Amino acid sequence: MPDTSPMPELSPEQRTEFEAAAFRRLLAHLGERSDVQNIDLMNLAGFCRNCLSNWYRDAAEASGQPLSKEQSREIVYGMPYDEWREKHQREASANKQAAFEINRPKA
Repeated sequence: MPDTSPMPELSPEQRTEFEAAAFRRLLAHLGERSDVQNIDLMNLAGFCRNCLSNWYRDAAEASGQPLSKEQSREIVYGMPYDEWREKHQREASANKQAAFEINRPKA
C-alpha cells in the first residue's frame, strides 16, 4: 500500500544536506560502476558523468567559486579525466553511437 502521508517539512539546511548526501552516493555508485559507459548513460538517461561535472562547475561558478572543467571532472570521476578514460572508457559500438546521435541533447 502506498504511503499517503504528507511530505515532511524540511528546512533549507536539511534539504541541502540530503541532496548533497544523495549526490555523493550517486558519485560513489558511478565510481563503482565504471563498466557503465557515458554513452550508455546518455542513451538511457539523457545525462552522463560529464554532464554532472558541468552542472557542478556551473553551481560553483554561480556562487562565485571558479572551477575549471578539469577540476570539476576530477571531482565527479574521482581521478583526472584522462586517467579515467585510459582505465575505463571503451569504444562504443556503432549501434550505441547511432542511438546517441538520435538522442543527443540539442545545444
